[in-house]
Amino acid sequence: MMKAAVVERPGPPEVLRVRTVPRPAARPGWTLVQVKAFGLNRSELMTRQGHSPSVLFPRVLGIECVGVVAESSDSGLPPGTTVAAVMGEMGRAFDGGYAEYALLPDELLMPVSTALDWATFGALPETYLTAYGSLAAMSIVGGGTLLVRGGTSSVGMAALSLAADQGLETIATTRSPAKAELLAARGADHVVVDTGAIADQVRAIRPGGPDYVLDLVGAPTLVDSLHLAARGGTVCVTGMLSGVWAIPDFEPVAMIPSGTKLTAFHSQDLQGSAGTEALQHIVDAVSEGTYHANLDRVFTLEEIAAAHQYMETNQATGKVVVRIP
Repeated sequence: MMKAAVVERPGPPEVLRVRTVPRPAARPGWTLVQVKAFGLNRSELMTRQGHSPSVLFPRVLGIECVGVVAESSDSGLPPGTTVAAVMGEMGRAFDGGYAEYALLPDELLMPVSTALDWATFGALPETYLTAYGSLAAMSIVGGGTLLVRGGTSSVGMAALSLAADQGLETIATTRSPAKAELLAARGADHVVVDTGAIADQVRAIRPGGPDYVLDLVGAPTLVDSLHLAARGGTVCVTGMLSGVWAIPDFEPVAMIPSGTKLTAFHSQDLQGSAGTEALQHIVDAVSEGTYHANLDRVFTLEEIAAAHQYMETNQATGKVVVRIP
């Protein structure tokens, strides 16, 4: 038997109930992982609220986790191997990381060598791989300026570390003046307080506009981001901090300035073996102090409802992690 946070029906954070449930066993193509920690993600909040039509309840949420192999069906992943896993329909088509053990497809597992503590390691996979993939999607060449909209999110702060490593000048936005100092400490060259309109502040820093824009807010700010970017610049929309998925009456010819490029990043692109090398580099860089883990707060599994409430009310600056002893 094991403990798991089970969602029986969509609803507020309180629908997350820690229950004792049968522990699954490894089977061909699937490995049992003893979960040591997992990060919380906005997509899990949306699923819990009932905004993921494909998800059937009851379900154990969790699109990522870190831990050790408990029972393996893969000779390349013997018991005791430290692993991470992200996406691949974790917590959606099958039970995910919100549990003491998770039965996961072999192809999702990323073996990693690290001496980081579990909470710090748990803050990295989905967040940093998303930031890494987003910058790669913009095909950044030869420096330039990057605007990060939603800079105090965990992905935004990870992007600042990665951008600094690539020699980019960075502008980060936040809606909270109190968080500006932390953004500067995390590597932002300029911080813009978003009061609903940021164009004048951004143009004062970069008159021609930033070369690259990473939009983590999503649909409500995307058109504005397209017009903020420098001519020939690139906008990557990755996040949905706004909780809004679509742009009503989107007219590409009218809304995308001539020469501006629009792209996106999907976490599935760096799951499993496709992301292992990048994750190992990220873990090593955090160990060396080159990148910041941006760990905001650690909860226990029994506190999972409070952790969701903390995330949902935007109290975090960085990553929220659940640590399982």
